[in-house]
Amino acid sequence: MKLRASEMVSLDGVMEAPDQWVFPYMDQEIGQDVMSALGETDAMLFGRKTYLEMTAWSSRTGEMADIFNRAPKYVVSTTLRDVSWDNSHVIAGNIVEEVAKLKAQPGGILLVNGSAELVRLLAQYDLTDEYYLTVAPLVLGKGKRLFPEGSEARLRLVHSKAYQTGIVRLGYEPVKQ
Repeated sequence: MKLRASEMVSLDGVMEAPDQWVFPYMDQEIGQDVMSALGETDAMLFGRKTYLEMTAWSSRTGEMADIFNRAPKYVVSTTLRDVSWDNSHVIAGNIVEEVAKLKAQPGGILLVNGSAELVRLLAQYDLTDEYYLTVAPLVLGKGKRLFPEGSEARLRLVHSKAYQTGIVRLGYEPVKQ
């Protein structure tokens, strides 16, 4: 599988609490493109906090809920043991090794959504194959950033699309050095 980190970020790279600032910029076209990208997902990988937030989808219905509920879900956690959301599995051991095993499985996309610390760890060990960023046209000035100060990465643009609302969706692949 190909590991894709899909994140909503502000222009200055803040990814914290996008539900509080991104929705004024969303429209039907963006929603359709997000659904199309989600439809490529074969499995999902979460950090503990994001997983616990996402469990609300277990009782929802609709196209997006169907995608979330059918996909195998892997949650990286050293404290969480009981996962009640169908088709969920805890990764508590060697995260790098376990994620590498998931990537070695056949399939399309292993999606990481949110999960800032996990995304950073995966980048550190060159496990991320793609970054898909939904960039909102605002500067927040503070908050958790996708890449903290001191992070370095060379990326190659593989996809870009601008929307009427000012949102830009960008797809990048890491340049292996």
